[in-house]
Amino acid sequence: MATITKPQGALVDLTKCIGCRGCQVTCKSWNQRSTKKTQMTGNFTSPGDMNSETYTLVKFIENDKDADVTWDFIKVQCMHCKNPACASACPVGAFTKTPAGPVTYEPEKCIGCRYCMMACPFQIPKYEWDKKYPVVQKCTFCAERIADGMEPACVKTCPPNAIIFGDHDKILAEAERRIKEHPEKYVNHIYGKEEAGGTAWMYLSSVPFDKMGFKAGIPKGPLPDLTWASLSKIPYAVGGLAVILSAIAFIRNRGNSDSAVPPDEKGKEG
Repeated sequence: MATITKPQGALVDLTKCIGCRGCQVTCKSWNQRSTKKTQMTGNFTSPGDMNSETYTLVKFIENDKDADVTWDFIKVQCMHCKNPACASACPVGAFTKTPAGPVTYEPEKCIGCRYCMMACPFQIPKYEWDKKYPVVQKCTFCAERIADGMEPACVKTCPPNAIIFGDHDKILAEAERRIKEHPEKYVNHIYGKEEAGGTAWMYLSSVPFDKMGFKAGIPKGPLPDLTWASLSKIPYAVGGLAVILSAIAFIRNRGNSDSAVPPDEKGKEG
């Protein structure tokens, strides 16, 4: 592949996904993330949810179709929003939206406030709660591979070619073409085209996205302004609460001081 000069995008066609977890395994290998023992819970998704060691997770979704139980699969990772709320919420600029598309993270800048976790509409960033010096972890969109003109590791390894990668506009056009030419095969919605103002990762599905476990009700417009407007009030809210608690403590303590003066001594004050 040539050197990347335009915003990149990826399309996951869930009608082609076979749930092999190849993308999940390759992601762990490329990013050198550890594995942990998991327990069977009646669902084949393993681990049960995203964590700081799992950038990509293939979820197994059980659905009913024509009175039969069917298995569908979804690939979950950072969506790499065009206007990332995590970047706007971070007070130290640890997140950066790169021209090529990836939202990158600089752990040496992180102060551990975790505003990014609260801001993300897809609930992707995870914190290393079990580490002595924790940082935030998430999918990198293989930014270093893209910078070198290569496709992300998960895209390269997908056996049924359920994931395609390239210039964002071309990927979006391909998604629209597939829906137009095969309306009987896909729901008429490209997840990621408008959610949160648009994302680098997009999805096609034959099953409504809410039944596939995708986040529903995400605003179509960019979230940074809304996110910062909310998060910026936190210091003031905390400060206001401190003032209120201090006032309550003052009144309570003053009452205690008054009651500590013997009745026969109160008339002598002043």
